[in-house]
Amino acid sequence: MAFPQLLPSPSSPYLTHHKNPTLNLSFSPSNFTSTPLPHPNSHHHRRHHRHRKLTSTATVHCQSEKHETNIPPQNDVVELPLFPLPLVLFPGAILPLQIFEYRYRIMMHTLLQTDLRFGVIYTDATTGTADVGCVGEVVKHERLVDDRFFIICKGQERFRVTRIVRTKPYLVAEVVWLEDRPSGNGEEDLEGLASEVESHMKDVIRLSNRLNGKPEKEAGDLRRNLFPTPFSFFVGSTFEGAPREQQALLELEDTMVRLKREKETLRNTLNYLSAASAVKDVFPSSSS
Repeated sequence: MAFPQLLPSPSSPYLTHHKNPTLNLSFSPSNFTSTPLPHPNSHHHRRHHRHRKLTSTATVHCQSEKHETNIPPQNDVVELPLFPLPLVLFPGAILPLQIFEYRYRIMMHTLLQTDLRFGVIYTDATTGTADVGCVGEVVKHERLVDDRFFIICKGQERFRVTRIVRTKPYLVAEVVWLEDRPSGNGEEDLEGLASEVESHMKDVIRLSNRLNGKPEKEAGDLRRNLFPTPFSFFVGSTFEGAPREQQALLELEDTMVRLKREKETLRNTLNYLSAASAVKDVFPSSSS
């Protein structure tokens, strides 16, 4: 499926080098979860571990129960292995990775013997490595030939790097956990804003289908009982091709602000698609 051009907020500094980002709505929150998966080797999730030793192709697919993500206290400092990647992982999103570089194969062997958690952190040649990332927990792995690994990990809590512990054989840092703070404007309706964002997403899907010659059928329930905060992470995970904008969304610590920014981006995209659809109606042979 071809996806529409994503038009970010004009105030966003994160997309100046991304001319053709896309909105990936090929998946739905039915594969997106805001609650931790159980640890593969235990009946209980090992969230109480404070020193976690835990990596690279990328397609983000984003199940949902109506629970908020349980995030450890923000002042906890832990050591976390880091895997810098040119992508952004959001809490609840599923990410398949193929591990072939030697240092990350070493990391993988360590993780399989200790804790299956590591940090995914965005990096690119222009801006360098970000300070904020998302924990990825290995929920499935397969050892391939030549000691390579294929793994599937799920986004957990967000973190901020406070200190680099070491860089070899792989990057390890001290991190603190991030959690959205209550919105400064308490009277505003988060549920209502989330519903508006969902409505914009449905309109984008409908017009995108029209421009691509597909049936304009109504999109189903995109929220699937997600509370506003995990829903905002789901929305951000669909902004493929715009990793700097995704990173900006990941770093925000206010659900209201994140949803408003996503709403503006979707509205800009919707305006673009509406104009393109009008041109197509007037000049049917024109390329969309």
